[in-house]
Amino acid sequence: MSDLLTNPSNTYDASSIQVLEDMEHVRLRPGMYIGGKDDRALHHMVAEIIDNSMDEAVAGHATWIEVELHENGHVSVRDNGRGIPVGPHPKDPSKTAVEIIFCTLNAGGKFSGDSYETSGGLHGVGSSVVNALSDHLRVEVAQNKELFAMEFSRGIPQGKLEKIGAAPNRRGTTVTFHPDPEIFGSLKLKPARLFKMARSKAYLFSGVEIRWKTAIPDGETPTEATFHFPGGLADYLAETMTGATTYAERPFTGSVSFERFKAPGKVEWAINWTPSRDGFIQSYCNTVPTPEGGTHEAGFWAAILKGIRAYGELTNNKKANQITREDLTSGGCALVSCFIREPEFVGQTKDRLATTEAARLVESSVRDHFDNWLAADTKSAGAILDFLVLRAEERLRRRQEKETQRKTATKKLRLPGKLVDCSATNRDGTEIFLVEGDSAGGSAKMGRDRKTQALLPLRGKILNVLGAASSKLGQNQEINDLCQALGVGMGTKFNVDDLRYDKVIIMTDADVDGAHIAALLMTFFFSQMRPLIDHGHLYLACPPLYRLTQGGKRLYVTDDAEKDIWMEKGLGGKGKIDVQRFKGLGEMDAKDLKDTTMDPNTRKLIRVTIDEDEPGETGDLVERLMGKKPELRFQYIQENARFVEELDV
Repeated sequence: MSDLLTNPSNTYDASSIQVLEDMEHVRLRPGMYIGGKDDRALHHMVAEIIDNSMDEAVAGHATWIEVELHENGHVSVRDNGRGIPVGPHPKDPSKTAVEIIFCTLNAGGKFSGDSYETSGGLHGVGSSVVNALSDHLRVEVAQNKELFAMEFSRGIPQGKLEKIGAAPNRRGTTVTFHPDPEIFGSLKLKPARLFKMARSKAYLFSGVEIRWKTAIPDGETPTEATFHFPGGLADYLAETMTGATTYAERPFTGSVSFERFKAPGKVEWAINWTPSRDGFIQSYCNTVPTPEGGTHEAGFWAAILKGIRAYGELTNNKKANQITREDLTSGGCALVSCFIREPEFVGQTKDRLATTEAARLVESSVRDHFDNWLAADTKSAGAILDFLVLRAEERLRRRQEKETQRKTATKKLRLPGKLVDCSATNRDGTEIFLVEGDSAGGSAKMGRDRKTQALLPLRGKILNVLGAASSKLGQNQEINDLCQALGVGMGTKFNVDDLRYDKVIIMTDADVDGAHIAALLMTFFFSQMRPLIDHGHLYLACPPLYRLTQGGKRLYVTDDAEKDIWMEKGLGGKGKIDVQRFKGLGEMDAKDLKDTTMDPNTRKLIRVTIDEDEPGETGDLVERLMGKKPELRFQYIQENARFVEELDV
């Protein structure tokens, strides 16, 4: 409990306001910079350093990159690029450019576009964040036949940049670091994951050779390897689809610069269709993965959709205009990589590209080439068109069946009494909010879109399905109500096509109890309805914890860190900032709840996913935390308790 609550005599004045230095803030709130303290965030640090070397390669200054995992858990990334500038910085001559880059947020050579036409990384945040979250980091720069080195610990320089000798046959930058156990606990860098990361980077830029080394054998990852793929994404797709039957004898691949649009950068792609597996798309911007897609993906699919419809019209196939993007992706296996100047991403970890211009550049570049490819290979084009028409007809048939089911749902299903259903007659675009408590359900009911948004209030915490006997599942009323509302069964009886809503959204209070309820629900879906997660139907709502008001300005924030930032710099209104903390969703009126948590135009949703690289580890962690063996939970708490941030209650 905070001192302010335990000691009412404490005062709140100017001395209560903390001003954190860059490195202190990163260590206090790593989630704001790399997404958290989990396994993904740990490996994201390595990606940030590799991205800096990739920028040198893409700019034409480096031909190879080496990634090495050492026996002591350190990782090194080397390149033969130009090397980080070692001279004093013009704005602060007491510090070298190396120290500025590794100790100052928003410092780097990627802002003006003069040093890099296109670049990845966190744009001046990556190197300094990695430094702040490492208990040891050493950078070596070989430049002008001389070798320089500087060391850091938890973001603090351990001395000045020193010239340590001659380097007549060496150039470039080497960064060696060790993730701080104070931040990441017992998590370790995994050879298999780093190996896959290094290989994928080589596919994304055909002009670079990536060398891999590891001193930590895992039984499946080679200790040394060299990657160089002249075919780029075409090679990547060929490896990914090895052994699969495809509708096109040769995939549609290509690479085009944006020169004719008077814009820097280019787009590269590879796609084929197959009946042998589910479709996928992996997209990248400036060699950075964008797992949530974005404008470059939208432009790519727009070009493919318009092209296949135009080809259908050309061949008098009147059903071609029924094809949608959903049909294209059902069996389409695609890779898209674009390079653009000053990309804009959603979120600091760059999971989704938001640059509007990217959609136009990619669509215009890909469309002409796709039209020509279809015309040149009519056999493959006809097979793909027939397949997509069949997918469209199947989709329309399923929609018709779903509309019929919805129209008679109240007759065919015993829907739970507390369910507030939506009026839409088909699943597309519909949502069901699993709401914590009746009071929150009241506000949500008034703030919802009646056409597409349904509500199911839950009574407290549902049964922990991993910690309970299987016989109890069928007897639990909350679980029965949930299954009936969704229109599906559990376990082997679950069929994702029977799902009555497009999005299932868990909406709980922004507190510990709410997080516990969300964890129980995610455990239920993971163990009993796994395909619902795999097909992207499960989401978490992000209700605010505070409402800040200053004059006529109003802002909602999700945590204390964000609140502290805005309290320090102000909202732009007049007078002091009024702070209201929402103790629960029930305290929010319908307008607050709609604007912050329910309206698709203004809310933030988190899609629940399973790590594709380590699916087994996800299951092991769920079993460890939620299973029947309390000793495993106790062990996990002992191992990780010291990494939990202190909470004010």
